[in-house]
Amino acid sequence: MAKKPYYITTAIAYASGKPHIGNTYEIVLADSIARYKRFAGYDVRFMTGTDEHGQKIENKAFENMQTPKEFVDETSGEIKRIWDLMNTSYDKFIRTTDDYHEKQVQKIFKKLYDQGDIYKGHYVGKYCTPCESFFTDGQLIDGKCPDCGRPVQEAKEEAYFFKMSKYADRLIDYINTHPDFIQPVSRKNEMMNNFLLPGLQDLCVSRTSFSWGIPVDFDPKHVVYVWLDALTNYITKIGYDPDGSSELFKKNWPADLHLIGKDIVRFHTIYWPIFLMALDLPLPKQVFGHPWLLQGDGKMSKSKGNVIYADELVDFFGVDAVRYFVLHEMPFENDGVITWELMVERLNSELANTLGNLVNRTISMSNKYFGGVVENKGVTEPVDDDLKNFILSVPAKVNEKMDKLRVADAMTEVFTIFKRCNKYIDETMPWALAKDEEKKDRLATVLYNLVEGICIGAVLLKSFMPETTERILAQLNAQDRELEDLKTFGLYPSGNKVTEKPEILFARLDLKEVLA
Repeated sequence: MAKKPYYITTAIAYASGKPHIGNTYEIVLADSIARYKRFAGYDVRFMTGTDEHGQKIENKAFENMQTPKEFVDETSGEIKRIWDLMNTSYDKFIRTTDDYHEKQVQKIFKKLYDQGDIYKGHYVGKYCTPCESFFTDGQLIDGKCPDCGRPVQEAKEEAYFFKMSKYADRLIDYINTHPDFIQPVSRKNEMMNNFLLPGLQDLCVSRTSFSWGIPVDFDPKHVVYVWLDALTNYITKIGYDPDGSSELFKKNWPADLHLIGKDIVRFHTIYWPIFLMALDLPLPKQVFGHPWLLQGDGKMSKSKGNVIYADELVDFFGVDAVRYFVLHEMPFENDGVITWELMVERLNSELANTLGNLVNRTISMSNKYFGGVVENKGVTEPVDDDLKNFILSVPAKVNEKMDKLRVADAMTEVFTIFKRCNKYIDETMPWALAKDEEKKDRLATVLYNLVEGICIGAVLLKSFMPETTERILAQLNAQDRELEDLKTFGLYPSGNKVTEKPEILFARLDLKEVLA
């Protein structure tokens, strides 16, 4: 039977500088969802990349005495390096400077112009360079940009416009009849009340005041303006072509999930669906606007100097611990907070203690009492059934949480297995059983149950902390398993031998040393 396709994208990162841990959160979140879907038997297509055009990049390149292309080659390379460092399993990394993307954007622009959705006019208004957005006087807050609070400039230039209003009613109807399209619901209400219901302005889709962009091929002094260039990456990178799309496109479109930051929900749930309607393409099934990951003292910004970078964190904690923090500390709707203190505390309590110590003790006891051989002698007591039933109930709970994109909650469920195994050690007291020769088979059974419980927990952990799963299974001399296998307790081969020297999965850290 052919696997069901599942297409997931992140927003493409703006190539204006090095991504901080808040930007990195999104790719790790998407990666955990993509890995879980593969585990659940889907044929996953997971895409990410960089958005490389615009005035802001032209200005930054100029400041660095580089060409814009030299500048984005460097920054895009740095973004990709960090995505790879975080062990993300994307299928393709698109750059909006890729030839294929540029050609398709030109074709899309021409198609929309030819069918009367794009027309030429003049733009008069206030422009915010950092946000690459035009605003009317009424939209400004205290005369400044409503999005970032910085000063705006007067702008007047010839531009092409897209007729947003033509599709507005269709979009309102679509959002009302597809309750899952915008998630969480709070974001949907914001889009409807603040933007759609008051009436949509036509959208400026070209610029003449800078040249770093995709030229409009039939009017080359214009370059295609940010959103028509950036958003279309979701279809160009899987082979969309107005003259006839690839099989890959037909198989994967519409996307199952666009995962984006809450600050760009408007572009993804208003502009993007309208562009797709104009191209006569189906809309993505879901747009999820995740919250922000904040530093202890507010939103990270380079100007505040409170930015934490993923590679700095990896140096201290390791890749999987950083994946754990960013996934675990983010609520579904509200912003999450990341501080050095909190990370050290989580590392020591959850990772080193609950998980690392459990694996270490279990392997050490197997070596001490049975030379590392793990055998199920079948000497059971009621406490064993309680452990088994609990562990076997967890995969369904994880599945339910992942279906709702509640990744932090899914991880919490996985860790209940390790907590339950720790409790089982307290309940069965293997060190006491070891003192009685007649209880040897009971002791063997207890250790077998622990190893099996850890294996099931480790397999479920793989979408979130893939390297840790591999390290645990290697030390236990265990095979990876499919999701279906987790309905059965007792698949660990009786008589297998665990490693002689357990390695420490997560070393405890001293907060004072870390802060210093």
